[in-house]
Amino acid sequence: MAGAQKRGKTFQYSVSYTVNGKTEQFRKGGFRTKKEAQLAGNEMELQIKKGHLPSSTPSSPQHIDEYFEKWVELYKPNVAGSTKYNYKYTLNAIKAHFGDIPLQNLKRHDYQLFLNNFGATKSRETVEKVHSHIRACIQDAMEDEIIRHDFTRKAELTWTIKSKKPIEKHLNYNESQRLLNKLFTILDYGLEYYLILLGLTSGLRFGELVGLTTKDFDFQSNTINVEKAWGYLKRSPEGFGPTKNEQSNRIIKIDRRTMEAFKKLFRVMPSNVNQLVFFNSNSKYKVISNSTANKKLKEILKELEINPITMHGLRHTHASVLLHRDVSIDYVSERLGHSDIQTTFNKYAHLLQERRIEDERETMNIFESMVA
Repeated sequence: MAGAQKRGKTFQYSVSYTVNGKTEQFRKGGFRTKKEAQLAGNEMELQIKKGHLPSSTPSSPQHIDEYFEKWVELYKPNVAGSTKYNYKYTLNAIKAHFGDIPLQNLKRHDYQLFLNNFGATKSRETVEKVHSHIRACIQDAMEDEIIRHDFTRKAELTWTIKSKKPIEKHLNYNESQRLLNKLFTILDYGLEYYLILLGLTSGLRFGELVGLTTKDFDFQSNTINVEKAWGYLKRSPEGFGPTKNEQSNRIIKIDRRTMEAFKKLFRVMPSNVNQLVFFNSNSKYKVISNSTANKKLKEILKELEINPITMHGLRHTHASVLLHRDVSIDYVSERLGHSDIQTTFNKYAHLLQERRIEDERETMNIFESMVA
């Protein structure tokens, strides 16, 4: 068992090991209790037995808030404005709870306490997002050999604010069909209706929609090139900015009827300096605002006697329609510009489960119908 001694106001452990017949001593301090120092020392002895020899000098203290901030600057320099805001949100949560505690001093119970306190006033999505940021950072800290243990591993996520049920965030197939047909009858009444139409038929994020220019539309191939977004929020960069991630840069096919509508629109639409499709000179951000689009969408759905959703709900609706019609989840993930297919699985697991039940029933029918 490793020895532990008090050094000033903290404790340190010391372990001995042999290298090429020579006995070496390794010490590490900064622990708040003797028990913590002993446990860390025991773990170090175990690592040595496995062949992982310690460095000749222990790593200098790496404060968690400083390390996370530098990690974001180094590994996430090109993230979009909204994503950058999310990382800043996580940094503020770290500062509020941990302050500048060194990474080397944090244990699993410290991190679990943080999650419990943080989740006391947060939703599941918020807790999951913050946890994913910190976990990715800590795994890199292990790769850098700053710490030896992933204190985020096996953490239990807790939250109190209930999120909307998935079914409340999107329209079903029948409702989507009714909305689509309604939109084609009112397009001439305002540019907002074109925005809502494209949100439904493309599944683009709102920043991607308002960042589209006339040059992004290819009417020969009926495709739209998505390679930028427009800052439409206070926390967003002004004007054009990057998409959310590398996978969000994509070219997607759009149905012929929608493209025909935009082709006619472009013939009569006045030009603007950036050739933005959804330009609005009276808006603070020079594009149709999210609140205006949401208001118009709510009005249409109310007229159709459909429970209202938001513009972002149209993105979920787009995905649900495709999955309902047996489009592969690989293509849905690619079309939505998700960073990986697991993101798509996580967001639409409830729809996939519904599809699985139907597949199971159909499988039984197939074999029952084969019997003469």
